[in-house]
Amino acid sequence: MYIMKGKKILIGISGGIAAYKIPLLVRLLVTQGAEVKIVMSDAATQFVSPLVLSTLSKNPVQIHLQEQHQWNNHIQLAHWSDLILFAPCTANTLSKMANGLCDNLLMAVYLSATCPILIAPAMDHDMWQHQSVQDNCSKLSQRDQHYILHTNYGELASGLIGFGRMLEPDELFKKLENHFYQNQLLQNKKALVSAGPTYENIDPVRFIGNHSSGKMGIAIAEALAEQGAEVHLVLGPTYLKPQNPNIKIYPVVSASQMYDECVHLFQTMDIAVMSAAVADYTPVDVSDKKNKKNAETIEIQLKKTIDILKYLGEIKKRKSNYCWFCT
Repeated sequence: MYIMKGKKILIGISGGIAAYKIPLLVRLLVTQGAEVKIVMSDAATQFVSPLVLSTLSKNPVQIHLQEQHQWNNHIQLAHWSDLILFAPCTANTLSKMANGLCDNLLMAVYLSATCPILIAPAMDHDMWQHQSVQDNCSKLSQRDQHYILHTNYGELASGLIGFGRMLEPDELFKKLENHFYQNQLLQNKKALVSAGPTYENIDPVRFIGNHSSGKMGIAIAEALAEQGAEVHLVLGPTYLKPQNPNIKIYPVVSASQMYDECVHLFQTMDIAVMSAAVADYTPVDVSDKKNKKNAETIEIQLKKTIDILKYLGEIKKRKSNYCWFCT
């Protein structure tokens, strides 16, 4: 989904066999537009290659506190992240997190983080059920922005059957996606945006227009969609299009067409952003045939177009539940 685009996700890998699944998760995140960086414990390198992870993430994997002679890389990584996922998170790492121990880069990043923390435990069934592990999970889940993910039931590396399996890569991806979706400021809001120019026909091949590209309005629509709004974009003639596939586009040409679409949609909107460069005047008479180039001069009588912003403002006054902005 588009929601992952541009999100900065740090994956912390501790030394569990489930680490072999992380390359697929990295691939899923990167293909959806997320920026991914990875921190590993020394033990984790025995289960998955840092070279594979750095290739897939397009970022160097960091393992030690003084990578490339940077003593404060743990602070930089923690502050860079929109979210940190610990996967797999072993019983040992869980214990360190719960009790504030810091003996590797993984833990130094954790203790420096102020962003949300998602923890995907992975261990054998008996270890997962042990009271000390459950106590550590309970302690962590009570901290702000800490989320303990469940474990799956199935075959474990020991050969036993039970709980303790780390969530599969597609399940982890869905958890990350849902986290960002649930934290959007404009979730369940509907937004109307107008953008671009209008073209007012003189005849079938000529028109009065302006140089608006619609770039600003499209950017506003993208920003609203990123915050979870259901965006309806009334777009005048332009070569630009929003990249977010969740934005519904209503292509129009003239000021009257833009007026009709905006008035129709506005009734159910929570937000309206009017950024289109609507023509102030339109020809009184539009020829149905191309005008011949006979006369040295030509006169075109113009009439005012309907002021869309003014009209929507009058509706807004009558219905106080609208929350809207205009440019």
